[in-house]
Amino acid sequence: MDAIRIERLTKTFGNGRKALDSVDLRVEEGEMVALIGASGSGKSTLLRHIAGFTASDPAPSHVTLLGRPIQQNGRIVREVRPIRRDVAFVFQQFNLVGRLSVLTNVLIGALSRVSLWRRLAGRFPRGERSLAMESLTAMGIGEHAFERASNLSGGQQQRAALARALVQRARIVLADEPIASLDPESARRVMELMQALNREHGLTVVVSLHQIDVAMKYCPRTIALRDGRVVFDGASERLTSAVLRELYGSSADELLTHRSAPSAHTQASQAFASAAGV
Repeated sequence: MDAIRIERLTKTFGNGRKALDSVDLRVEEGEMVALIGASGSGKSTLLRHIAGFTASDPAPSHVTLLGRPIQQNGRIVREVRPIRRDVAFVFQQFNLVGRLSVLTNVLIGALSRVSLWRRLAGRFPRGERSLAMESLTAMGIGEHAFERASNLSGGQQQRAALARALVQRARIVLADEPIASLDPESARRVMELMQALNREHGLTVVVSLHQIDVAMKYCPRTIALRDGRVVFDGASERLTSAVLRELYGSSADELLTHRSAPSAHTQASQAFASAAGV
């Protein structure tokens, strides 16, 4: 079954610019896919449409997740909430509540499984708290569980966001430039953890990136956007400098600016394997 299926998706902004122009895509369950493109190519807009945060133009189109429509013909379906439970969205700016503890931020991923009175009281079941701690440990930040989220570094906050995806028990992870604000070592660690989500737990991962070398290292498949259109969809290894320059012209320099991560960290997969019940 397709994890993501998009047909004829178009989005026009108020100034008349087409952010997405008749996009057709399929992503199979268990794939790890990079979404690349120069600034303004439509990457973030596409991810937000997949998640059902934004509706497309009122024209024939479909976005389906795991066999269930999330929007059709420019309208987000009424039953969007249960569909979103299967989708974890990882933002560039982490999207954590700084004044809350790291553990509480991660437990937010379990809200859909917790009764209303527990939500209001902030009292999560013991099993959910154990899962959150296991997920934080898997991310390598278990010792920071009771600190304020605002005290964490950028890389640690992004790992907390990935731990929340584990607690959510998501089946699809959409990551919008998750390493854009990180130093090279933190970026390497975050990409390895997303790769472990994909390999060890079978999650479908779609991650937008600016660095083609990172896409080639971690994602077997790359989708390239330009002016809201898909201009490449295939094996990442085929995206040579020559191909990129043919696709993007002078804008290719933005994608060819290397910020390569060091070699893979073997403990990532082992840590994920210890996250029981996920």
